[in-house]
Amino acid sequence: MYQERTFIEKVNLFLKGLTMGGANKIPGVSGGMVAFVLGFYEELIYTFQRLNLKALKLLVNGRFRSFSRYTNLEFLVLVMTGSMFSYFSISLILDYFLHNFEIYVWACFFGMVIGSIYYISKDFGNWKPVNVLALLIGISIGLIISFMTPAKENDNLWFVFLCGIIGVSGMTLPGLSGSFILILLGNYVLLLVDSVNVLGNVVSSIFLGNYDFINDTIKIRYLKIIGVFSAGSLFGLISISHILGYVLKKWRQIVTALIIGFIAGSLGNLWPWKRIIYKKEDILYLLDKKGNKIVEYYERYIPNIEEAETLVSIGFVFLGITIILIIDFYGRKRK
Repeated sequence: MYQERTFIEKVNLFLKGLTMGGANKIPGVSGGMVAFVLGFYEELIYTFQRLNLKALKLLVNGRFRSFSRYTNLEFLVLVMTGSMFSYFSISLILDYFLHNFEIYVWACFFGMVIGSIYYISKDFGNWKPVNVLALLIGISIGLIISFMTPAKENDNLWFVFLCGIIGVSGMTLPGLSGSFILILLGNYVLLLVDSVNVLGNVVSSIFLGNYDFINDTIKIRYLKIIGVFSAGSLFGLISISHILGYVLKKWRQIVTALIIGFIAGSLGNLWPWKRIIYKKEDILYLLDKKGNKIVEYYERYIPNIEEAETLVSIGFVFLGITIILIIDFYGRKRK
C-alpha cells in the first residue's frame, strides 16, 4: 500500500484532502463521496484499517520508520492536514457563498452529484440482479435519511460517543453526510458548533497562559463532550474502515452498486429548491447564543421554470455536471 510520491503528487493529495474536508462540513455533502470521485477512497479506507494493534506496537517500540510505512502515514497526514486546513480556508469561502448565494451553491452541488453518479457507474458494466438490488437498497436508504426529521439535542455522554461513531460515516461511506446525520440525531450544534467553539477558546487561552477555564464548569462540560465525541469518531473510523476494507475485497461490485445508490439517494437532501419552515414550537430550527440560525429544516418545492432565479440555478446544475465531466476527461487523459 505504501508508495513513494513526487512533490506534485503530495500537493495534489493535500488539495484532495482540502476538498474532502470542505465537503464534510456541509450538511448533505459527503466527504467520502469526494474521496470516491477523486480516486483515493480505497487507499483512505485501507490506510485507516492499518491503525491497529500492530501499528501501536511499532510505535511503542520506537520503530518509527516501520510505523510510518505500515500505516501509510505520509498519505494520512497529507489528507488529514488538508481536511483540517479546509475549515480555515475553503469552508469559510463556502460559508460565505452559502449565506449569500445559497440556491446557486446547492444547485452546483446537485449537478456535481449527478455527474458523480455518471462518473462512478459508467464503467461498472455488470448490472446483474444482485447488483441492481444493492443499488435499489442504497437509493432507498439515502432517500429515507434525506427526508427524516431532526431529533432534539441530547448531551448524554454515551449518546455523544454514539454520535461520534455514526457521524464519522461521512468520511467512510460515500453518499452519507456525517454532518447531516448529526442534524438528524439533534446534536449538530452541540458537537460541531458549541463544543468546537469552546475548544478553540480554551486552546487560545492556554497559548496566552490563561488557565481560568479549569474552574469553569460549563467549559469543562463542553470539553468532556468534544473529547467523548472525538473518541467515538476515532473508534468509528477504525472499526468501520475494517468492515469496509473486508467487504470491498470480498464483494467489490455489490458494495460499489450500494455506494452508487447512496449517492443517488442523497440527491433528495441536496435538492436546491427548498424553503425554510419556521416552526419554533416544533424545534425545526435551532439558534446559537447570538440568535443566528445554525440548523434550518427545509421544505422542498418544485420551482417555477419561468423565473430568472430558477433558470440561473439550472445553469449551475449543468455547471456542476460539467466540473465532474472535466475531472473525468482529465483522468482519462492522464491514463
